[in-house]
Amino acid sequence: MVTKSPPPQADDRMNTQAVISPEQLQEAFRAFNEISLQLSASYRDLELRVARLNEELAAARSERLKQLAEKERLANRLTRLLEALPGGVVVLDGNGQVQEYNPAALDLLGAPLLGLAWRDIARRAFAPRRGDSREVMLRDGREVSISARSLGEEPGQILLLHDVTETRRLQEMVNRHKRLSAMGEMAAKLAHQIRTPLASALLYVSHLARPMLEAHDRVRFAQKILARLRHLEAMVNDMLTFARGSAVSDESFAARSLADELEQALEPQLQACGGQLEIVDHVPGAVLTGNRQALLGALLNLATNSLQAVGAGPRLRLAIGRDVSGAIELRLSDNGPGIPEEIRERIFEPFFTTRPDGTGLGLAVVQAVVESHRGDVRVEARAEGGVTFVLRLPQGEHHEALPSGTGVADAIAARHGADGVAMGRGGPPEDGHG
Repeated sequence: MVTKSPPPQADDRMNTQAVISPEQLQEAFRAFNEISLQLSASYRDLELRVARLNEELAAARSERLKQLAEKERLANRLTRLLEALPGGVVVLDGNGQVQEYNPAALDLLGAPLLGLAWRDIARRAFAPRRGDSREVMLRDGREVSISARSLGEEPGQILLLHDVTETRRLQEMVNRHKRLSAMGEMAAKLAHQIRTPLASALLYVSHLARPMLEAHDRVRFAQKILARLRHLEAMVNDMLTFARGSAVSDESFAARSLADELEQALEPQLQACGGQLEIVDHVPGAVLTGNRQALLGALLNLATNSLQAVGAGPRLRLAIGRDVSGAIELRLSDNGPGIPEEIRERIFEPFFTTRPDGTGLGLAVVQAVVESHRGDVRVEARAEGGVTFVLRLPQGEHHEALPSGTGVADAIAARHGADGVAMGRGGPPEDGHG
């Protein structure tokens, strides 16, 4: 049998495989062991990191749950607070539509509210009325104060509605009680002042009874009697005006027209003393709401005071302006001797007067009229001499922006005025600034 020997190349491969030495194998196993140790260490490190991440994630999740629970409690408290608030709260979006409201707002404005435009709600809920832009009358007769607040970076506004009906009623009662209390003092203090002109009138009447009285003397005595009786009538009118305040109507009129009426009423006195009245209108078209005759009487009272205090050559200046809050200011200045600082704080007190024949009611009546229009009056000293009386009154037309750029007058649709009870000016006003 013939045996064939392998090819030479196959023998070479077998020899090459047999050449791998034990040292090489040992080195290979050592490298493998090192890599295995490194992988084990990396795995353990990875496990530690995963464990730490799990702990941090659990802590963050726990903190997040706490925050969510706290926010939920806060939201619940705010909801309860809104429900408990006596005032109405309405949240509007950037388009002026109601997004949220509380029960008090629903009670004031009536359903429905959610999703409706504020303009439509105002037309439905508010009664036609002119007056202070921040206070409106509901159709059921309640009076509501409205204020608006921005939502900050979020578009929209929050409207706050507060029922001030009872507050206004109590204020009127307090003011009336104060006036009635002052009336008690008035009865005693006016007794002497009424007695003096009354005694003069009686004296002149006794002269009229003389049988041989000349005709011109009879006319002179009659005129003196009439003057004394008019003085008595003026004091009675001042007492009544101060006691009851001014009946404020919803008549709207231009502030400039009021100034023009004052100029016409003062014309005879200005011509008699050689004086002049300058009218400066800084806000053409400004409108006032209230009792025109009562406000005219207050201005006429102040102007007559100034004319009598100045004496010869009086120069009066009536400036119509607007203060930073939007209220209308009527500033009446004169070139008189001014009012001493020590009595300036008392000039509006009832019965305070610096004149022997004064009643001390003139400026008190002015203050009562202005306050009945929800305004205020103050006196300012002038560096160049004289004084300035400042009557601050709410504007009759409203320019304050409410939701979606809507003015209050626009939101309260179909407002119209009503004829109010006019209050007469009374007799001659108090002179000499008090």
